[in-house]
Amino acid sequence: MNNKDLIKNLKRGNPKTFKKVYLDSYDRLIQVAKKFKFKFLTPEDFVQETFLHLYKKRELLNEEILFDKQLFVICRNIIINHVNRENKVIPLEPLVPLQEEESEETDIQQLEYRRKQLYALLEQLPEQQRKIFTLHKLNNYSYEEIAEITSLSEKTIANHIYLANKFIQKKLGSA
Repeated sequence: MNNKDLIKNLKRGNPKTFKKVYLDSYDRLIQVAKKFKFKFLTPEDFVQETFLHLYKKRELLNEEILFDKQLFVICRNIIINHVNRENKVIPLEPLVPLQEEESEETDIQQLEYRRKQLYALLEQLPEQQRKIFTLHKLNNYSYEEIAEITSLSEKTIANHIYLANKFIQKKLGSA
């Protein structure tokens, strides 16, 4: 099957074509994903997300560009976006490892202290920033989902999250 026919079948939602693409591309995408270092997710998670994205956005495929190239760009973008998000994560646990002889109770108390500290800082944010930050960082909503809820653009949402992160990091750094 040539590139144009493959993409046309995918755009139509042909399950046999999608399965063939999945089986043919899975191992190569795993190899691409293994080149990155992740804190939370595995290469398999990213490959699965790539195929979900491909299926949801299949109508956007370009018949003039090689399918493999488009698929690898989707995978790479998903990975890069995730790595960028991982690098912006605000640690809720202490940065210095606790001594082993410290009790679990101390661990729980410190985590509770950090949680309270974060919530106190959230209360200092403007209402819209607090709402968007909470939806994204604490409730794991995507920018797209938040845009639907708030009727704001994804760029505006990204800006609110950036400003909230910056404020919280500044306050935690000076604490």
